[in-house]
This record gives sequence, structure tokens and C-alpha cells, in this order.
Amino acid sequence: MTLDHPIMQGPVCPMPKIHTEKVVMGHGSGGRMSQELIRDIFQSQFNYKPLMVGNDFGFVNLPEAANLSGHLSISTDMHMVTPLFFPGGDIGKLAICGTVNDVAMSGGKPLYLTAGFILEEGFRMDILSRVVASMKAAAEESGIQIVAGDTKVAERGSADKLFINTSGIAWVPDHLQIGGQYAKPGDKVIVSGTLGDHGIAVLGARGDLGFEADIKSDIAPLNHMIQEILEVAPNIHVFRDPTRGGLGTTLNEIAVQSQTSIWINENELPVNPVVQAACEMLGFDPLYIANEGKLVTICPAEEADAALEAMQNNQYGKNAVIIGDVRESDPGRVLLRTLIGGTRLVDSLLGEILPRIC
Repeated sequence: MTLDHPIMQGPVCPMPKIHTEKVVMGHGSGGRMSQELIRDIFQSQFNYKPLMVGNDFGFVNLPEAANLSGHLSISTDMHMVTPLFFPGGDIGKLAICGTVNDVAMSGGKPLYLTAGFILEEGFRMDILSRVVASMKAAAEESGIQIVAGDTKVAERGSADKLFINTSGIAWVPDHLQIGGQYAKPGDKVIVSGTLGDHGIAVLGARGDLGFEADIKSDIAPLNHMIQEILEVAPNIHVFRDPTRGGLGTTLNEIAVQSQTSIWINENELPVNPVVQAACEMLGFDPLYIANEGKLVTICPAEEADAALEAMQNNQYGKNAVIIGDVRESDPGRVLLRTLIGGTRLVDSLLGEILPRIC
């Protein structure tokens, strides 16, 4: 069914304005105040056709390739961060890019996204508008459409200002088989840029570093870069974004999925000097700090140089580097070749070291 189907058409009835500067419980009632919130805050920015009609659902079109072979990649995520705004991003940009990247890691083209909001009573409307505007900008950059959403209001003190849930759908051609289980011995491991920028930027915004840090979050939609990589390296085995738990945890997940070992070189790991200094001062390891605009690619060795060049030609992969390889021995383990020539085990992160950063 297309967006031009008769049940998709018809005017949206105007509603009287009930002005408030903050979110109140009435905004979650389902009545006139809820309708005003949807109209003035969300529909005014997310002006995609399925949303503008005002139903409890949205009709969408599958791409033309859908009548051929292919499948859908679907992901959902909850987003919470303190503070809501930080250098390089905010919770709105985080919500869009996080879900776009999750479905894009399948190699597919992200198409549609839903957004759900939990607002705490007393949350300022002007701040909500800034968040929604940021979400709109990130959606436009990635090329995804927000087609459905929901809003709930929690009593004052029972939530932390704002939580956002997003779900995404991407279309994946059948010829692509990309996932952690497909890593193979002999593959090369590539990371698209510096590690830990997001986590340290959020920590700095909280004032927890104890010094001024000129570092911005790396939040970015990576779907266009992924398609550019696939154009020159069509046999990619793994794409993964190393978010919570950082690169170390992500590589462990892949090693377990594929029952291989992953060997990485400490001298090849890209780390911003500011991030390195912060980690040394606080006793953190950059391998376990969250990223929101980086990806790991694992591909056949013969395609590694082409994949690397494609990354480096994209604005979000300028600092990409080959950091290691995949082996058959020691399945399920990640091992690091140290600067002094030794080898150490890189385990998964046991617990959260930085609260509410993703």
C-alpha cells in the first residue's frame, strides 16, 4: 500500500492552543494537550507524510528492490545520557545516529525509524524543541524517515528529564551476509577512527575530568560510509559499531560469535592524545570507552586496502587504520600485542565505568 492510499489522506483538524513552557501531566493524557505537544513539537519538525496524517500507525513503502530477493534489518534502542547536551552532540542526535548505525551494520540501507519519548513532568519545552530539531537534522543527514512515534509523561521525580526509544528498519539485499559470526581466519580488522571520544566528551561535560578537555563526541550516522566501503569491498564479513563497552568488548563479542581469535596491535590503536591523557589520569583503558561514530570492519585480507581507502575518503573515517587480524587458534579470545612485544588478553568490560553515556 502506498502513501497515496485514500486512508492516508485527509486534513488534520486545527486544535486550540494551550501554551505551557514546561511539560505537565496533561501532555500525557491523550487529550488536547497531548495533541498540541505532538503538533507543535514533533510534527512541526518531523514533517514526514506518515506522521502528519495523525493515525496510530504509518504506512511506508519498501524500496523497488523489495520484489526481488532481500530482507529487513530491524533494531531498537533506548537512549539516556547526562547531560542531555555535550560537546559534539546531544541525546536527540545520539538517538537517531545510534539506531541508524545499528541497522546499517547489516550492510543494508536504513529506510524508516520510529521514536518514543518519556518526558518527566516539568521538562522545559524549549529544551525539548532543541532535541527534536537535532533529531531532524540527523535524520536528514542519514536519509532516514521518522514514520511513527509516541510520547508518555512521567510524574516529577520518577524519570530523569528525558528518555528516547528509537527503532529502525533497513533493507538488505540477499547477497550480503554480514555479521559477527562471519569473521574468518586471515581476515583483517579495521577501525574507522580514534577511540573513546564520545565517553570522554560526556565525562568532560559533567565536569568530572578535573581539567579542560578539548574533545568532542564522535556521534555520526555511518550508513553512507558503509555503502561506500561495500562498493569497493563487497565481501565484507563484519560491520560493528563499538558503542557501550568500547572496542575491547565489541571484538570479544565477534570472537565468540565466530569462534575465532582476534589479534590487535597496541601501536596501531588510534587514540586522541586528550582521550589518552584523560584515561591515564582516571585509570581507564581507551579500549573500553564508548564510541558513537566509529565502526569496526572485518574483511578478507585482499579487500582490506580498498576498504581502508574508502573509509579514509569519508569525513567520518579519516583516521581509519588496520589494527589487527583474525586467527583460528584460541577461539573466542581477543589478544593484544603490546608496545614492549608481549601479549595480553583483552577481556570484555565487566561493568559500566561511565553511567548514562549512550
